[in-house]
Amino acid sequence: MSVLKVIEVLSNSDISWEDAARKGVAKAAKSVKHIRSVYVKDHSASVSGGEITEYRVTLKLTFELE
Repeated sequence: MSVLKVIEVLSNSDISWEDAARKGVAKAAKSVKHIRSVYVKDHSASVSGGEITEYRVTLKLTFELE
């Protein structure tokens, strides 16, 4: 039997929401082992001068406890 846990991770990128999600998973994987899945709960952006300056995502990461 597996026991899974879900945590929320906030991440950002100057490039895209996809890049923000990739960065969030990569950073979490440095300290959280056995990540099974990621769910993009929310995404938003910062705007300055009529241009998007930062992409933000809220991720739900599911991982298996040892």
